[in-house]
Amino acid sequence: QVQLVESGGGLVQPGGSLRLSCVASVSIFSIDAMGWYRQAPGKQRDMVARITSGGSTNYADSVKGRFTVSRDKNTVYLQMNSLKPEDTAVYYCNAVAAFKNYWGQGTQVTVSS
Repeated sequence: QVQLVESGGGLVQPGGSLRLSCVASVSIFSIDAMGWYRQAPGKQRDMVARITSGGSTNYADSVKGRFTVSRDKNTVYLQMNSLKPEDTAVYYCNAVAAFKNYWGQGTQVTVSS
């Protein structure tokens, strides 16, 4: 069982930055991949960025060049720069371990002036 706790969301103006953190209850190196997903009101939950146990990363086209996913021990980060109003959503941390998906509780990110 993997428990995930996110933090770092909030309200930011367009063009601003936020960093999200996700702490896993087990060593990140026992997890196959971790990532960030987001869900805006009335929309499906979509992948934003993910990082594998080998350190490979991939990003949604909409965030390439603006967001960076990284990890350190049992914590995964999402550095979000040049934020846009369309980035507004609830952001969820995800972990895949032994073919099972685990989710955090979500953290709200609102980009508005």
